[in-house]
Amino acid sequence: MQIKKLELKDTFEIVPRIIKDSRGFFSETYSNQAFVDNNLQTKWVQENQSLTAKAGTIRGLHFQVPPFAQAKLVRVPHGKIFDVVVDLRGDSPTYGKWTSLEISAGLCNAIYISHGFAHGYCTLENNTVVQYKVDNTYSPNHEQGIIWNDPDLNVDWPTISPIISEKDKSLPLFRDISEAFE
Repeated sequence: MQIKKLELKDTFEIVPRIIKDSRGFFSETYSNQAFVDNNLQTKWVQENQSLTAKAGTIRGLHFQVPPFAQAKLVRVPHGKIFDVVVDLRGDSPTYGKWTSLEISAGLCNAIYISHGFAHGYCTLENNTVVQYKVDNTYSPNHEQGIIWNDPDLNVDWPTISPIISEKDKSLPLFRDISEAFE
């Protein structure tokens, strides 16, 4: 398993070794020891799964504020996504910057996201399944978000007419959120 640093500090692509044969393939999608060796979170308290029926659907950008901030490990057992993380840490040199990673069942890759980031994704295939482990429980009173098409962030989403929930359509602009991760 390789753990590759991404453009934003404390975000990583997890790339498993894939062993193929005539039956298909085998891959180790998570290794506690590999995470310990790289000083990454290993105490997951919850695992979530979502199915998105249509390609071009955007979910996010979501995050939880302290004391319920969440680190996440996101993978795609079926389909493909364009995954986006935004740095919300006020003391970070990349505050307000975003990066993206394509995650797919075919690649078997994943993304590790530390505390202090907003997260969202756009499905690139119909019937995409996303699974993510989190290190803190869901708290509706600490849940926040940023509108997907924020002009200051200017995320280059791979769709021009996305499907978006009413809740996500009403999220505030980046400039209107408080710096919750100082």
